[in-house]
Amino acid sequence: MTEVLSIVLGGGKGTRLFPLTQSRAKPAVPFGGKYRLVDIPISNCINSNLRKIYILTQFNSASLHMHVAHTYNFDSFSRGFVEILAAEQTFEHSGWYEGTADAVRKNFIHFRTQNPSHYLILSGDQLYRMNLQELLQQHKESGAEVTIACTAVTREDASQLGILKANKKNEITEFLEKPGPVKDISDFKIPGELLADRRTKGKEYLASMGIYVFDATAMEASLDNDFTDFGKEIIPSLIGKKKINAYIYDGYWEDIGTIKNFYEANLDLTSLTPKFDFYDEAAPIYTHMRNLPPSKMNFSNMNQSIAAEGCIITNASISNSIVGIRTIIESGASLNGVVCMGADFYESEEQKRQNAEARLPDIGIGKGTIVKGAIIDKNARIGEGCRIGIDDLNRTDGDYGHYHIVDGIIVIPKNAVLYPGTVI
Repeated sequence: MTEVLSIVLGGGKGTRLFPLTQSRAKPAVPFGGKYRLVDIPISNCINSNLRKIYILTQFNSASLHMHVAHTYNFDSFSRGFVEILAAEQTFEHSGWYEGTADAVRKNFIHFRTQNPSHYLILSGDQLYRMNLQELLQQHKESGAEVTIACTAVTREDASQLGILKANKKNEITEFLEKPGPVKDISDFKIPGELLADRRTKGKEYLASMGIYVFDATAMEASLDNDFTDFGKEIIPSLIGKKKINAYIYDGYWEDIGTIKNFYEANLDLTSLTPKFDFYDEAAPIYTHMRNLPPSKMNFSNMNQSIAAEGCIITNASISNSIVGIRTIIESGASLNGVVCMGADFYESEEQKRQNAEARLPDIGIGKGTIVKGAIIDKNARIGEGCRIGIDDLNRTDGDYGHYHIVDGIIVIPKNAVLYPGTVI
């Protein structure tokens, strides 16, 4: 009987997603108005009937623990679980995780107790919908010891991913991790006679999706060394020693580990035909059930936008934007190309009275405020008459105190305060 143990890698400090990761682990970053990034790999596992799931993390893991504990509770008869394993000190290991492979190695004592026949390694910062059983089936039928899920990408994307060569039998013959934009990788182009139908829209390279299937024996052997990272060290070291196959995935896949990719992937959800569709009843994306009321919109205009539950929007204009849970938008406000994550709670009338006494804006978007091309993290207090991003300047990336600019995108951090009349 095949027993598959799924392991979601929570990532490191999440520096590419900072400041969204300033107070939370990367898999806990909100996405799409109501979800968390970690909901994607967990949902793919559940929809593929894989219900033994570990999540490995070590930085800012409190909110991730809370989300998983409140969301993924299987009944006592299912033998399934979703558990978080944070970095811990033991007699054998006293340090932090030093890489993806090191994280798996340091938790192997927990994994062995499940006696799996296969290990499925997943990333916590990607957007895709995959039937993982098809990946596992190809792995078993091919006789491979390791299978890497891969997809066709452009030269620009290939610079930041692990790229590979595969022969007609889908056997991987060469692997190169993050070659960068300068290195000549033309010999890694997908051979026309092998995968010509996938060479579309400039996608001429096969890149690892960071999704691996290992036979149990292959995993143990792979970790019997000092290597710390799967992509940089483990996989290249196995080429020619183990049978490693490629599973070529043709569906939508996006690495959303950067602010730019995160912003664009969110806004794409608002398009008429989004690349990733949350409205798929056959393979839903699960998240925490909050029991919030429907959103209420009074005298407002919304165009090509998504509003999650619990929002109160009054006399506002919203276009091409994501409006997250519990967002309060006051009269005369305007949002265009904005990813607004919402709030963790509603403020009571007493709290609002105290805010007024302290001259502190309420949580939400104040009256007459205009926001364009920005990410607004949770619980932000944006006062009346603010002007954010409306001048279309070429902004310099940096930390400006109450806001950041990353990849040219304005990011208002969690719990930030912008007083009335602020101009960014």
